[in-house]
Amino acid sequence: MFHLRTCAAKLRPLTASQTVKTFSQNRPAAARTFQQIRCYSAPVAAEPFLSGTSSNYVEEMYCAWLENPKSVHKDSMAWTNLTSTRFSTCPPPLSSGDRNQHFLCGRSSVGWRFEEFLQRKWSSEKRFGLEGCEVLIPALKTIIDKSSENGVDYVIMGMPHRYGRLNVLANVIRKELEQIFCQFDSKLEAADEGSGDVKYHLGMYHRRINRVTDRNITLSLVANPSHLEAADPVVMGKTKAEQFYCGDTEGKKVMSILLHGDAAFAGQGIVYETFHLSDLPSYTTHGTVHVVVNNQIGFTTDPRMARSSPYPTDVARVVNAPIFHVNSDDPEAVMYVCKVAAEWRSTFHKDVVVDLVCYRRNGHNEMDEPMFTQPLMYKQIRKQKPVLQKYAELLVSQGVVNQPEYEEEISKYDKICEEAFARSKDEKILHIKHWLDSPWPGFFTLDGQPRSMSCPSTGLTEDILTHIGNVASSVPVENFTIHGGLSRILKTRGEMVKNRTVDWALAEYMAFGSLLKEGIHIRLSGQDVERGTFSHRHHVLHDQNVDKRTCIPMNHLWPNQAPYTVCNSSLSEYGVLGFELGFAMASPNALVLWEAQFGDFHNTAQCIIDQFICPGQAKWVRQNGIVLLLPHGMEGMGPEHSSARPERFLQMCNDDPDVLPDLKEANFDINQLYDCNWVVVNCSTPGNFFHVLRRQILLPFRKPLIIFTPKSLLRHPEARSSFDEMLPGTHFQRVIPEDGPAAQNPENVKRLLFCTGKVYYDLTRERKARDMVGQVAITRIEQLSPFPFDLLLKEVQKYPNAELAWCQEEHKNQGYYDYVKPRLRTTISRAKPVWYAGRDPAAAPATGNKKTHLTELQRLLDTAFDLDVFKSFS
Repeated sequence: MFHLRTCAAKLRPLTASQTVKTFSQNRPAAARTFQQIRCYSAPVAAEPFLSGTSSNYVEEMYCAWLENPKSVHKDSMAWTNLTSTRFSTCPPPLSSGDRNQHFLCGRSSVGWRFEEFLQRKWSSEKRFGLEGCEVLIPALKTIIDKSSENGVDYVIMGMPHRYGRLNVLANVIRKELEQIFCQFDSKLEAADEGSGDVKYHLGMYHRRINRVTDRNITLSLVANPSHLEAADPVVMGKTKAEQFYCGDTEGKKVMSILLHGDAAFAGQGIVYETFHLSDLPSYTTHGTVHVVVNNQIGFTTDPRMARSSPYPTDVARVVNAPIFHVNSDDPEAVMYVCKVAAEWRSTFHKDVVVDLVCYRRNGHNEMDEPMFTQPLMYKQIRKQKPVLQKYAELLVSQGVVNQPEYEEEISKYDKICEEAFARSKDEKILHIKHWLDSPWPGFFTLDGQPRSMSCPSTGLTEDILTHIGNVASSVPVENFTIHGGLSRILKTRGEMVKNRTVDWALAEYMAFGSLLKEGIHIRLSGQDVERGTFSHRHHVLHDQNVDKRTCIPMNHLWPNQAPYTVCNSSLSEYGVLGFELGFAMASPNALVLWEAQFGDFHNTAQCIIDQFICPGQAKWVRQNGIVLLLPHGMEGMGPEHSSARPERFLQMCNDDPDVLPDLKEANFDINQLYDCNWVVVNCSTPGNFFHVLRRQILLPFRKPLIIFTPKSLLRHPEARSSFDEMLPGTHFQRVIPEDGPAAQNPENVKRLLFCTGKVYYDLTRERKARDMVGQVAITRIEQLSPFPFDLLLKEVQKYPNAELAWCQEEHKNQGYYDYVKPRLRTTISRAKPVWYAGRDPAAAPATGNKKTHLTELQRLLDTAFDLDVFKSFS
């Protein structure tokens, strides 16, 4: 496989094996950085290696080479030609007195002096500074300048909390210095609700003039947790969304830059997942510039213990990305490489990697002592002059600048910092919303509040329902041959429309189709979502006679509708969910959904759920309306395809189980939604599923929506809804009360069962078989969080003589019981016990034995309808 790698500068390693021989003591006097030489000027210290696993690595790291072009794949010849032109010969050095040298010196000084200023003012504070790779600041500026020159006007960036994030915010994104400095004040009060986050996790959005190109440029740095590389797919998704909304189909206007550490780049699997999304049709962002801050250590771990590959950047080889290794102590080499990288991305719209080979002057943070674990390495580092100092001395020796000019440049930036520091003392309140990375202009009021606290009806006229149903049951393209089995499915849909009913697939179709009519873009992503894991959706039709000919009927609904994107993803959860989260960040006027193949597969994306989706608004004041569709239900299919782990989502809900809210508050249900961190539902009818999808967009704010979707109910004959449940004036039902004989004579009801989801159909079937329809009432809780205190209080009061029981098909230590019981007890002021009918506690979510599954189901049904079973516990 073709792979392009070049090293743009020779670098004497700080430490390497003593067995490395001195190749040449007499280097050419005018040796330039880009020459293809292998040269070591002196013996160096013993291990640990700062730069790799063997002396071969050291040899290869600091020489430039290109593979034989004749062995290159034909499609890659243009790539090779460009890089050959840039690196096969030594580029001319910058001429003495060149204005670019003055410019580079000035840019380098701000990064160095910023870190010096922070160290001087807050020496005992963690800031994860940039010392040892100060050249990163001019490197990023160069990439942005060159990209702006090539037409880019929006750059979305992602980076870890270390490697000088505050420096990047100040000197690349241009965050006000006083806003950064005031973050160090421990007495600063928070103005925004929620937890907030530490200063080196916050993001930023800024539009300004690029002074090099004199063009407008928008810069966004995405907020991130401490989980290294987790923000990578989020940045990609946001970039894809911004490209989509501005019609940038080739990535010429919007691009992304990702910063990485060497240890994380090699060690975190999400890097690999993100690279594999880079060229997929529905996920490509047409090239990302990856900048690796290769300080040759991971916290306390040497490279030889941190990776098996020779280079930390070898993961990029999976997509044939060119990798440019460059000595970070040679600013001119770094700038040259960054220009080439930006040019590469602009020309070929593919990923490119810049490996900044550097060092880390301090420990993992400013409080950490690196000499405990890397004593020899840090003895060498202590001797290193900062890159700016070395570069300035070079320019002074060449007469490019004089010492007073250099000192004046330093003093000027120091003065700027001091003045900003003085202003920062006036800041008394911390506004996290000033650090927002994805503003939604016009969606909220000027002070960031919803424009109303109400939600209109989510119902539709019968004409719209019928029209969408007719399109969903047809093929809107001529001479298109579909599969015979699909013909039967479409025929069944057509019959349902005539009968004014919908099943799950048709209800989803109508929710999507109606939002498209209203100008709402819909994006549905995940494994096998085009057809649906359970072969129920069929949103993409395939011509049986013509290869690759497809039809998406949803895009043929209305003349001026919004586009519908439905795309099978790669076999990834972590990367794809992160991508869709980033896509949903860009605009509130889109319904972005990610569907797991089976609900339990979401746990491989747990980092995105735990660190971004659940606490995102609390940490970063960033709302997000992403929808997770998680197939869930005990169907006897074994432990791995049964539970979407609802207990985990419910455990992370931010409401208090012991506090009864004010039920008389105006718009109580909407206020509950506004205060929650996410919404968790388990619908038992297609009609309610239809309503909750539409409500997600019609609400005046955005919250993540977790939906436990059914499997067997997709074709259950009783799981149908009438058009009457979806007409104007109808809404999502948070609770569906009993509407049978038990509701007609509530005084005679002996037991009130609460449940959610599929188990309702098992309960109604068993109740009918036992002829207990007048003795047992069944209430469905469709919205689990926020908990519907108000509606459930009415249900309990309606049946004064009934004992209360929660019934679920999940095991007792799983599912909903631990969440529902304390809240239900709070609702009734703890006047009655809430009994449990369900499976016993277990380690696994479900049994793998079909007979055991049915036995457990019958046991829970026996408990639910045995009116004497709880008397011994009373």
